[in-house]
Amino acid sequence: MEISKPCIFFCALCITLLISYISWHPASEVVLFNLDSTNRAEYKLENKVFYGIMLDAGSTGTRIHIYRFSHTSTGMPHLEHETFKAIKPGLSAYAEDPEKSAAGINELLDIARKEIPEHLHGSTPLVLKATAGLRLLPGNKAQRLLDKVTEIFEASPFVVGKDRVSIMDGTDEGIFAWITVNFLTGSLTNRASKLAGMLDLGGGSTQITFYPYDKETFPSAPAGYITAFHLFNNTYTLYSHSYLGLGLMSARLAIMGGEEGTPLKQGEQLVTPCLTPGYVTDFYQAGITYKVKGQQSDIPPFELCSQRISKILNKHKIHKIPEIMKQSFYAFSYYFDRAVDVQLLDSQHGGILKVKDFDMAAKKACDDIKKIPGQNPFLCMDLAYITSLLKKLGFPKDKDLKLFSKINDVETSWALGATFYYMNILNR
Repeated sequence: MEISKPCIFFCALCITLLISYISWHPASEVVLFNLDSTNRAEYKLENKVFYGIMLDAGSTGTRIHIYRFSHTSTGMPHLEHETFKAIKPGLSAYAEDPEKSAAGINELLDIARKEIPEHLHGSTPLVLKATAGLRLLPGNKAQRLLDKVTEIFEASPFVVGKDRVSIMDGTDEGIFAWITVNFLTGSLTNRASKLAGMLDLGGGSTQITFYPYDKETFPSAPAGYITAFHLFNNTYTLYSHSYLGLGLMSARLAIMGGEEGTPLKQGEQLVTPCLTPGYVTDFYQAGITYKVKGQQSDIPPFELCSQRISKILNKHKIHKIPEIMKQSFYAFSYYFDRAVDVQLLDSQHGGILKVKDFDMAAKKACDDIKKIPGQNPFLCMDLAYITSLLKKLGFPKDKDLKLFSKINDVETSWALGATFYYMNILNR
């Protein structure tokens, strides 16, 4: 049977179009990863999920946060889960021998390798940000530690971009913690909710960050205390400052008369009124051990200790902000830990305290050091310091503070806010 030329042309055209369609639209049964039907469904689900890894290299320890997010139709990420692990000591303890830091970093990365599906390793960003512990080290020692971490990171299967292993600016630390709190409480997504302020007391520095509703706060703020940034399609202008050297561990050393990074001479001791009189113990800070002895005095320990603390705080230009009396504040880290230590809070649930609760707890702890020598020897000093610091910042005694280690089962730290920033999540 003879086939007409128009028919041949038509058939050829159909075949060409079919090939083109298949080339541009592969059949749903074409499988790139050789998965069975069950695994293929799981893979499609996992494709909607992405991860971020943030290591917080603090002054007293290194903590890994592994965040699992999912995409939403609004463009706002949904945080599904956090895996958290902390190890001690901090990176600064290895200042003299950075090679020794490798074991701890690798231990944390092993957790990430197991937690994150292998096929997502190559698209998961890995970041380490060091805080005050490394800020207080001489530049060359800090850099050697960062170089060692970078070497370990680059051997990992994760994405390591430029400057992803570095010392974080103290102000950024406060801003990222503020983002974390207001994201977890829903205030960033609900415009009807008032944004909360944030207080963080770390080992080497302390931060205060809040969103000023009172416009008088802007002109009265010192230079560099006001900063603006863009997040989730909104611009936020914050009051934020970090006080380096006023973290709890650095403050302890200063209160006792020690100097950061400077060992004592053979046979030398630090003497402080904040310890049980005559009691001798060791204080370990940034790889240096200091011998400390409690001072003999007829003056009550709380009074004498508070006087010493005031002298230390007066050396720093701490700015009082009238607006904080009207703001709601969350307080983290050592604020929470010390409140738990004296049973002002339940460690699992947290709660709300007034500033005067710290004051009363400090007085009791300082009275007890004569009765119970050696049991939690620095508690009197720590609580007295927290009381004095809050007063210096301008918090009245009846001011409520919200203290939680977790919100919605996620650690309340700067790490989540920093992860949003470094993942450039708005452009995903």
